[in-house]
Amino acid sequence: MTFRKIALPIVTVAGLISSLPVMAINAGDLLVRARIISIMPNDSSTDVTSSAVGGTVPATTVSVDKGYSLDIDFTYMITKNIGAELLLDLTSKHDVKSSGATLAGLAPGKIIETRVLPPALILQYHFAPDAKIRPYAGVGLNYTRFLSTKATDSLKTGLGGVGDPKLDPSWGIVGQVGVDYDIGNNWFLNADLKYMKIKTTAKFTSGALGDVSTDVKIDPWVLGFGIGKRF
Repeated sequence: MTFRKIALPIVTVAGLISSLPVMAINAGDLLVRARIISIMPNDSSTDVTSSAVGGTVPATTVSVDKGYSLDIDFTYMITKNIGAELLLDLTSKHDVKSSGATLAGLAPGKIIETRVLPPALILQYHFAPDAKIRPYAGVGLNYTRFLSTKATDSLKTGLGGVGDPKLDPSWGIVGQVGVDYDIGNNWFLNADLKYMKIKTTAKFTSGALGDVSTDVKIDPWVLGFGIGKRF
């Protein structure tokens, strides 16, 4: 197959898309997007506080792995330039791992599994509502809940038995930049990047350390690519 045979259909499709009328955004429009997202924690934690020790245990920090999910949002255009986005994700699965040397020695690898649900409300500014390429930026508030949280066998064995861990819910600021690309007939492609402030306190009871708690900042970057439609 020659390069010409490959390139010709691509050029033809691109020409058809570019010839379609541009979808101008107007006040009262509803934009619905669906994206595949990668949640990449910018994480840190404190050392574990133990009731048995009567204070903190050195080198007992943890880390949070990245996850993937489906992101769905609904943006109502208040004016041509200003929109309000309701962000509704499916839960993403994340593993909490021991990273401090002491904790890693007691309970190596994955110690907690949890699912994260972070709905958000974001106020957006759309810079070019009448253009084919429409960048936007936003700021808002997210509320994060942690679901189906459980300790792994590594943590249970290393700490002499562990009760079900609990992760406190979190309120935090979210910042957003993104762009929509009009492909005609009220459809558009989308790329979106968010930074979410998410923090929690993990608590559980163990045989070796008694009542245990640690403060964890997750603060993820959330990168998504998908498709949307105007209604």
